[in-house]
Amino acid sequence: MAKAKLDPKLVKIALVLVLGRCAPALDATIINVAVKTVAAALHSDIAVAQWLTTAYILALGISVPLSSWLANRFSGKNVYLLAIVIFFAGSAGAICAWNMGSLIAFRVLQGAGAGIMMPLMQTMLIRYAGGQKLGSLLAIISLPTAIIPILGPTIGGLIVHYLPWRWIFVINLPLCIVAYFLSRSVLPPTEPADKEQRLDFAGLILLALAFISLILGISGLRGDDQTSALVIIAVGAILLIAYYVYVLHSKKSPLLDVRLFKQRNFSASTALVFVYGMVSTGTLFVLPLYFQQVHNTSALTAGLLLAPQGIGMLLTRSSAGKWADQYGSKPIILAGVLLTLIGTVPLAFLGDGPSLVLPIIILLVRGAGLSPLFVPIMVAIYDGLDLKYAAQGTTSMRIFQQIGGAFGTALLAIILSHNLAAITASDVSPAFTIVFWCSAAFTAACAVPALCLNSKKKAAAKKVLL
Repeated sequence: MAKAKLDPKLVKIALVLVLGRCAPALDATIINVAVKTVAAALHSDIAVAQWLTTAYILALGISVPLSSWLANRFSGKNVYLLAIVIFFAGSAGAICAWNMGSLIAFRVLQGAGAGIMMPLMQTMLIRYAGGQKLGSLLAIISLPTAIIPILGPTIGGLIVHYLPWRWIFVINLPLCIVAYFLSRSVLPPTEPADKEQRLDFAGLILLALAFISLILGISGLRGDDQTSALVIIAVGAILLIAYYVYVLHSKKSPLLDVRLFKQRNFSASTALVFVYGMVSTGTLFVLPLYFQQVHNTSALTAGLLLAPQGIGMLLTRSSAGKWADQYGSKPIILAGVLLTLIGTVPLAFLGDGPSLVLPIIILLVRGAGLSPLFVPIMVAIYDGLDLKYAAQGTTSMRIFQQIGGAFGTALLAIILSHNLAAITASDVSPAFTIVFWCSAAFTAACAVPALCLNSKKKAAAKKVLL
């Protein structure tokens, strides 16, 4: 029997949604490179300038949970277009910022738009597709995951060296304009899933504050005041427990229904998202430092040396989606874990070898493993999930991926910093050896929740989604 092909209309929709995701994804990576330059240009202290990232995260923490309600209460297409406008307004304002305070305020606006836009685009695609061929479609909209972490730091480095800092926001404007008009003409109109659903303000406050506290606290572990960071993490954990208890006793429609975690597949998928965040974001933080400190490359060269990993991800991304549709997520994720390990463990043995050829080949293999690991996880989140919970599934994925990424980055940064401080010789490669072993351990840990997933996509699951 001939395999069913993707509907060209759905492919077109997915590509348009990809374009909408590019601006916030690119912006988030570029700003990290330019913080010091911006602080100097606006005559601000670097500690104050760090709020360019912190304020963005705070806005993201509130708007990501809010996107679940917006997706159900209003037309998804209209809300998505509004989110693009909000992000555009934040970017335009940032270009005109007259001091650090105004720039931080416009970063808040950007974070609000991005926090609504990114989860909503995935929820919309799930609903447009009706549960069919999710692997192939989600592989398309996750393209920026492979490309942006490479392009962002490189573009940011070029802007910092050759252009005024305001150009880090200028490049967002054409992307937003094209994404808005294409989305307006291409995306089909969508009806609200529940016109009567009222916003649960108490639940929003608890979930948003828990998310923000955990992200800020975990990120703060990388600094000097780790005691304060641990206190903030504890507050976040308490708020998360409070939200859990609140949802169980509330009669309101929750932004994220904790009862979904009673489903083994949903819980396992969420755990996978968390650990994957550690594997991808944490190691991506370490790799440029490895090239700079062990191989003495410039920051720009270190960013370019990450390209092979992105190329590897692109090479297997489409196939990973098709295989997940055909065989289910579980075997593809396990294969991705194995391939990613093959591309991670050798990093621990490289040392300060004179050649960069071997690291490039290893990262190509590692990237080829990351796509079969990540794309099926996104599919697994929705396996057996009723369509009315699609927005909540997306919200859960975004929250736990962000927390996992922050946790992985903080943990590896602490281990690396401790190891570097203990080394007295000029060769600092042993410090990175331990870090790469930790990254390999995170990767292997993905196999545990993966084994708890459904062995194959059940026909009943598809019926629920249709």
